[in-house]
Amino acid sequence: MPVLLGFDYGTHKIGVAVGQTLTGTANPVTTLGMVKRKPDWRRIEALLDEWKPEAIVVGHPFEMTDREANNAAAAKKFARQLHGRYRLPVHLADERLTSRSAWEALGTDAAKDPTLVDAYAAKLILETWLND
Repeated sequence: MPVLLGFDYGTHKIGVAVGQTLTGTANPVTTLGMVKRKPDWRRIEALLDEWKPEAIVVGHPFEMTDREANNAAAAKKFARQLHGRYRLPVHLADERLTSRSAWEALGTDAAKDPTLVDAYAAKLILETWLND
């Protein structure tokens, strides 16, 4: 059953989720911090080794007006870096409103631990791509 990893890229942290194509569902895995303002490549590689994904999905930030959000260039750079380092197919998925939806879904758990939101947003991004 093909496995994919999903990433919600942010300038301070990156949410990670794992999903599979058979059911089109995903689960939050973790939220990674940055290392010297760069992705934690060591932990990303460990996740890739653990899950052995067939492909990667990265959230593509858009505004509600269909324009790319300010952080879209950084997310696309991260996607290119993932492809260059690991030679896996990398897909972009519209991530509009995923963080808001994650906050709503997690409710009080998000207030207790805001890092849960990023991993849950990655889950939503990955499910969006799986079900398109």
